Amino acid sequence: MKSQRRRLLVTGGAGFIGANFVHYWRHHHPTDELVVLDALTYAGNRMNLADLESAQGLEFIHGDIVDQPLAERLIREREIDTVAHFAAESHVDRSIVGPDQFITTNVLGTHSLLKACRKVWIEEKKQHGHRFHHISTDEVYGSLEPDQPAFTEDSPYAPNSPYSASKAASDHLVRAYFHTYGLQVTTTNCSNNYGPYHFPEKLIPLMIVNALHGKPLPVYGDGRNVRDWLYVTDHCAAIDLVLSAGTPGTTYNVGGDCERDNLTLIGLLCDLLDDAFVRRRDLCRRFRDAPAACGGKSADLIAFVKDRPGHDRRYAIDSSLIRDELGFVPKVDLERGLRSTIEWYLANEAWWRAVMSGAYRDWVARNYAAR
Repeated sequence: MKSQRRRLLVTGGAGFIGANFVHYWRHHHPTDELVVLDALTYAGNRMNLADLESAQGLEFIHGDIVDQPLAERLIREREIDTVAHFAAESHVDRSIVGPDQFITTNVLGTHSLLKACRKVWIEEKKQHGHRFHHISTDEVYGSLEPDQPAFTEDSPYAPNSPYSASKAASDHLVRAYFHTYGLQVTTTNCSNNYGPYHFPEKLIPLMIVNALHGKPLPVYGDGRNVRDWLYVTDHCAAIDLVLSAGTPGTTYNVGGDCERDNLTLIGLLCDLLDDAFVRRRDLCRRFRDAPAACGGKSADLIAFVKDRPGHDRRYAIDSSLIRDELGFVPKVDLERGLRSTIEWYLANEAWWRAVMSGAYRDWVARNYAAR
């Protein structure tokens, strides 16, 4: 992509990774114009962008990516030249309980966006300086055994949940629009992200919030499922590199070079949270039910629960392509990233209390109480 001023459409920009990307992009590219399109479903939250909404060059549109006429209108009227496509249903447990919405958003929604971009950029404007960047997941590759090498961009797809299957389908559609229609696309398949604005149904924020309330820390199975962990701002930096210098039609794997099993990760997270209580005595007054408030250990709350269906054993990412071609190296190690994440949640209690109210709270009660 050219280094000139860009006009980006960021889908899902009020969600976890999308909101972090919007903050990252405003900081690193302050003259670019951003249009955020988000349906504001349970995981999309305008509070995530509250400190940016009055900024010049940022516009928020409440809408659904399945709405192709809306996408066409935004791309055409806002003269969009770059789409950063984050919008997706992404929680595996939810996909098991109700897969239909995952197919609608992740497959049909992505296809609607691709069609809109093709119509405006290729058929109407014959615009060569465009880019459609698709954010995907390492889960499309399936599961690894402990001694198997990490996933590369050439690993065969073998999705094992409705969520990962829907993302795999969207990946194939993006690739097809490059080879069939010449749409200038790139894709990143990332490992597990964590950091600020992470919706509290996901592992790390759920553990933090439950520990603060003295509630059980639910661990599936034996807790030895392995994931590669990537701090969200490192992921945003990788996307920046791909948008700036990535080769159209190419997929890049983005990992944090940090494989940990869930039990080890949760143990470290608990230790760091306990340490925060030692360093900050005000936390003992704010969170009286936390074990650390009375000298106990958060890890004592760990409770093993029945494993979920089709739970992949191990993911691992080989990021050598994006490292060798674009120079990407993650900067935030796990301990530093977890400390930063804990501090953000401690500083933003009003945010997570708000997002945990209502429908989300009821869903957690129904799904975790039975396990």
